[in-house]
Amino acid sequence: MIKILFVCHGNICRSPMAQYVLQDMVGKQGLSDLFEIDSAATSYEEIGNGIHHGTRSKLRSLGIPVGNHRARRMERGDYERYDYLIGMEKYNISNMYRILGMRPEEDEEHKVWRLLDFGRRPRDIADPWYTGNFDVTYEDIVEGCEALLAYIFEGNEGSQKHLEEQKKS
Repeated sequence: MIKILFVCHGNICRSPMAQYVLQDMVGKQGLSDLFEIDSAATSYEEIGNGIHHGTRSKLRSLGIPVGNHRARRMERGDYERYDYLIGMEKYNISNMYRILGMRPEEDEEHKVWRLLDFGRRPRDIADPWYTGNFDVTYEDIVEGCEALLAYIFEGNEGSQKHLEEQKKS
């Protein structure tokens, strides 16, 4: 199973959007049983709160199922639990390393990424909590999730081998 944790500041806008977008993508490909996808925050600010109404509204308008998600904070143990820890922006990445108790050069398993670093135009994903633009955030997340899946399926030999082994079992 390929385990992915999406991370943003509060875990109510971007990271749950990425979680549900990717779950929908792999579900439509009949690959849901090969993935565990979740999301978390780097802060304590929204812990226990549900998904932001803008995220929920955007996903529902597109027919993407949204669960009863409650914000949680990333934990140090998530490094061992997940194969990919994916932040939405550089600020998230810095905070993720702080929570993990490591510096970037100590990420020997190369688990920590920024979502759009998988794409052709690496950049941060703007926080719609501040911009109010859930459409642009959604477009960026779709771009990043598509690129992440391409990386897993095609571009990363280790992930490809892992996926093939999972399909056999």
